Amino acid sequence: MSLFIIFIIHSNHANAQEVEVEVDSIKQERIQLDSIFLAEFEEVKPSQKPKVLHAEPLYIDLIRDLGARKGEKEWNLGFGMTDKRGFDEYEALVEYEWAPIDRLGFEIEVPVTMYSARGDLSTDLERPSNRVESLKLATQWSFLVSEKAKTTLALGYIHEFEFVDLNRIGNGDIFKGNIYNPFFIAAKRWGSNYHTLVYTGPRVEKVFNQKAELTYEVHTNFHYMISGTRNFIGVEFNKEFHNNEFIGILRPQMRVGLAENLMVGIVTGIPVSGADRSMSSFVRIIYEPGFKTFH
Repeated sequence: MSLFIIFIIHSNHANAQEVEVEVDSIKQERIQLDSIFLAEFEEVKPSQKPKVLHAEPLYIDLIRDLGARKGEKEWNLGFGMTDKRGFDEYEALVEYEWAPIDRLGFEIEVPVTMYSARGDLSTDLERPSNRVESLKLATQWSFLVSEKAKTTLALGYIHEFEFVDLNRIGNGDIFKGNIYNPFFIAAKRWGSNYHTLVYTGPRVEKVFNQKAELTYEVHTNFHYMISGTRNFIGVEFNKEFHNNEFIGILRPQMRVGLAENLMVGIVTGIPVSGADRSMSSFVRIIYEPGFKTFH
């Protein structure tokens, strides 16, 4: 009986050692895969400046990658829906990003919002008019890229020419005002897989013949990037301060690569504060012509 017990204990110990060896092997394989991927992605050619890989948020996205390199470009298509009281809000966008020189990115975006009735509208709620929101022009400059600290700092500016509602365009009006939005970005990668990013700045909306409205934005992000890929899971926390009101929305999200130059991002919006807020969903399709990681 005692020999049987000793055999069982020895077998369990041997199995435990095998499992431990297998776990260590998988861990080492992931570390090696990350090292190869990061070396490929951040490889510096003679004519290029250093670049650090960072996870980019999917809802409030960046103007080209941080530390962008000359010739990089990207198309984005976005589709979203928010459940409002009495109607559904649908949003769509198309944007194009490119980098004419190292570390400087530009973007052109046209967002559209449409509304669909759902049942009877309450007497005190009026469904908004459909509209092309604006013509959005933006730029972003990565002024500090530290390979040693795995950190990138950037400054940017977004200018939006706001359109009137679609049902008013035929009356001669096209634009109703401007939005001015300077911003600052700080991003850091912790080790090979963990990414944090802060995006912050004021947004000033000035409708013609009306008083300017100031909103301050603070968006914080945390992502885990899957070893050897640009796939990630994470959360984006969008925060706005406007007229003594705090509006906060948590956006759990994931990004999956369908090909080397094609990715899709899926986002869920969960309101944590702010009046008349509700659940939302958003999908972003990302296409980077000419992008190739492994050679």
